[in-house]
Amino acid sequence: MTWESTPFADMVREANEAPGMTWRKLAERATDPQTGQSLTHNTLWKIAQGDMVKIAPWVIRAAAAALGRPVREVQAAAAEQYVGLVAGDPFDVSSPDAAVVVAHVPGLRRADMPQVEALLRNWAAAPERTTP
Repeated sequence: MTWESTPFADMVREANEAPGMTWRKLAERATDPQTGQSLTHNTLWKIAQGDMVKIAPWVIRAAAAALGRPVREVQAAAAEQYVGLVAGDPFDVSSPDAAVVVAHVPGLRRADMPQVEALLRNWAAAPERTTP
């Protein structure tokens, strides 16, 4: 079975399709707030085409800035596209204090992961532990 998904490329293409947007204008917004490094319009175009680009944390943060999306959302899209893993909270157990992210192969549903669900439920039910 061949699986091809391009959620990261889709995000970038959609951002460029906004009225009045160009690759150069999108690149003007593509600056990593931590390092100050910027993506070029050519790199954004390559991402949108599904071409391989060197992915680093600053690239994801710069893309998130350009797209106006949360970094975690862009990280998950890039992981799915380049690594083939879907990352998310299929059990809807995240809270403001803790984010639960399960990485799994595409096509799995909550019902397909009973051991993961049991592990998360046990973790959530455990009394708080303190370290001496």
